[in-house]
Amino acid sequence: MAGDHNIVRPWCPFCGVDVGKPSHGPERKMMEFPVGRCQCGAVYSCDATGHNVGAAMVETLVFACGDNSDLAWELMPEDDYLTGRIENYDEVTHEVVATKNVDGRAVRGVLYFVRLHTEIQEIAQRVKDKKDAALQDEVSVLKEENPVPLEPVPDAAAPEKANKRTVKKYVAKEDIDSLVRLCLNDKKTLRLMQRLLYDPSEEGRWRTAWIIGSVCKRVASRDPGAVSELLQRLFEACSDSAATPWGMVETIGFVVAGRPDIFGAFTRYLLNYVADDSTRNQAIWALAEIAQVRPDLVRNTPFYSLFHFLKHPDKQVRGQMARLLGNIQAGEATMQLMERGGDNDIFYYYADGAKHEMSVADAAREAIAKIQGGKGE
Repeated sequence: MAGDHNIVRPWCPFCGVDVGKPSHGPERKMMEFPVGRCQCGAVYSCDATGHNVGAAMVETLVFACGDNSDLAWELMPEDDYLTGRIENYDEVTHEVVATKNVDGRAVRGVLYFVRLHTEIQEIAQRVKDKKDAALQDEVSVLKEENPVPLEPVPDAAAPEKANKRTVKKYVAKEDIDSLVRLCLNDKKTLRLMQRLLYDPSEEGRWRTAWIIGSVCKRVASRDPGAVSELLQRLFEACSDSAATPWGMVETIGFVVAGRPDIFGAFTRYLLNYVADDSTRNQAIWALAEIAQVRPDLVRNTPFYSLFHFLKHPDKQVRGQMARLLGNIQAGEATMQLMERGGDNDIFYYYADGAKHEMSVADAAREAIAKIQGGKGE
């Protein structure tokens, strides 16, 4: 194989130096392509199928801009950056195969390269540094404005034990105080609450999800590990193709939005459920709920891959999408939001334990107002 002139190591189209195998970063995002960097300053990504080059191009440019999508959308090809691509790349062997075939296996991969001009690279780095500093300040302010007090230590003298009847009674009464106390006394409380999500009533599932989120927000101040275990169980249940994830994506949204400072890293995994008809509405709602308190958590995912849902046949999806784009102040979607100005279909969403209704057009107008307000600040 070494002497086969049809097989060579991949190279950078800008400097000609061999490049390393692209890989996922330490903070991997859902739907992200493996990426790499060349010593000349170029960055690149791998589309192993060759069918998603458009998405790979966008993600590579955003990666080159230090994950700053706002800056990426402002740049112009040639004027601000150069692009290149290497065809017939085999991700398995990290080789370029001219014959497009390795031992009977088709090779269709593409390496897509972006190199920012020097002055743009410097701007991107300054913006990233400034953004990181501003984010730290914002998180500190949020903690000061919305402090979550540390829950008191449960009474060890007479600890209350959890059972199905007790948990169901407290949930029916929306007795958050008693549920928090019960959770801290008996770790199986959250598991028993999770079982109540199996409710044939959609209203009931949303209500239970909100109660679990409210309880977890307080429990996390004393026992974040128990809440993290709940989230992992919920994600595992959502990924089970043989089961219906009733209320689980909704619960994830309420829990993460309640304590994004602790569980914000779970945000990216919600994108897994946008592609499925049974969880799309709930997943976009959850992203919108999280974005209302921490828009950066959504912006740090490839959220632009969701823009087309503004034209989805389901009014629920269109409405939730408009709310999400407004909450992250997605200026790059302003034109698409304007197109929904005559969309008077009514959709519903849940917030603060209550069901709310509004038209898609009103949601789009509110989103545009948030975007324009953000630019004016």
